[in-house]
Amino acid sequence: MVLVSVLNSDGRPMMPCLPPIARLLLKAGKAKVVRRTPFTIKLLVPLTHEHAQPLTLGIDTGSTVVGAAVADEQGKVLYLSEVELRNDITITMKERAAKRRNRRQRKTRYRRARFNNRRNSTKQGRFSPTMGSKIEGHLREIRFVQAIFPITHIVLETGTFDPHALKHPEVLRKKWLDQQGINYGFANTKAFVLTRDDYTCQQCKGKSKDRRLEVHHIVFRRQNGSNEPENLLTLCKTCHDGLHAGTITLKQKGKKKGTLRHATQMNSIRVQLLKRLNAEETWGFVTKEHRMLAGLPKTHAHDAAIIATRGIAPIFCTTQVLQKKCISDGDYQQTKGVRSEQPITTGKIQGFRKFDNVRYRGQEYFIKGRMSTGYAILMGLDGKKVDLKPIPKFERMKRVSARSTWMISQKPCQVVDPLPPHVCVEGSQKAAGFPRR
Repeated sequence: MVLVSVLNSDGRPMMPCLPPIARLLLKAGKAKVVRRTPFTIKLLVPLTHEHAQPLTLGIDTGSTVVGAAVADEQGKVLYLSEVELRNDITITMKERAAKRRNRRQRKTRYRRARFNNRRNSTKQGRFSPTMGSKIEGHLREIRFVQAIFPITHIVLETGTFDPHALKHPEVLRKKWLDQQGINYGFANTKAFVLTRDDYTCQQCKGKSKDRRLEVHHIVFRRQNGSNEPENLLTLCKTCHDGLHAGTITLKQKGKKKGTLRHATQMNSIRVQLLKRLNAEETWGFVTKEHRMLAGLPKTHAHDAAIIATRGIAPIFCTTQVLQKKCISDGDYQQTKGVRSEQPITTGKIQGFRKFDNVRYRGQEYFIKGRMSTGYAILMGLDGKKVDLKPIPKFERMKRVSARSTWMISQKPCQVVDPLPPHVCVEGSQKAAGFPRR
């Protein structure tokens, strides 16, 4: 079952209604369609009496996926969504910097270098492009929900992380490590590793008679290896040279660099959302206990539903979850080739752009790539190419919706013992002021 969002004639959100009610309003010419996904109608005749129930928006914050849900005071869930944030901005910016550096070397090699052209880095309250995108991704979803539902309360599930304790769990057991550190008493990490290994080669155990000792990274640094003692090993020069020559293989397993950037990002996201929104705060351990009591599987949408119902067992009045994936505003590469001799069309090709939602052979896809000859490469919401033969042509496609700041689609949601449809939306119809069929 899918509920239909309703807007008053002045654009203010109202309580949703059932699809049959929306169909009657559209047939009678009393409403018009303003959005397809989620399906939203706008009344052409203003209502004199509006009865809006208090609705709570629950947000499961995250650095990769954001969950959102809307529920009323009885625990009826009216909206579910999951938003996938961008984590590719750093990679694309590095690629752009490399291309610009290559072009400047070819085209402007005699131009005088300018090193003081970095005013953005000195601005107050400035975030990195990745952080700015993730904070805006949370706020964009909140504004989107507030535009189609009369939200009265916002509840955020946040979390605070201690990166030092995550990196060194011993800190939680020995408080003195906060002041003295893991390598306290040693000149550096290398001295700590040599002392730990008793100044003995861990490969040959001193059989090579080589007295020169070196510290080796088990997982190479070029392979994102860590500089922590868990990834360092004492080897003699003979074994070290043989290892890099490929004649010796280590049995020890190393460690890659920790992924603490998400914990750091969540600390900043929490502060910014609480500063910019008039919202309540809850925590993950509370949500987990209530979700387990409700018997729901672990998903971001279910966590958001528990947050929105404030611990009450949710009654799912919608069985659809909106899947959203944030994308870039556009493609700005103008040419390709070694000498930039091949121009790239950045505008529309036969009325289609990249990331447009199109219908082809009864299925909906997104445009992944375009050809000036009139062909397109299609993909799903996950970004994976869909192998279609023959290659789809633009003339056989129909555009469902133009590209936006995210790609959006719907998928069924797993619910546990939902109530019948007439029980779920009875209060919603009455509050919206619509006659029941």
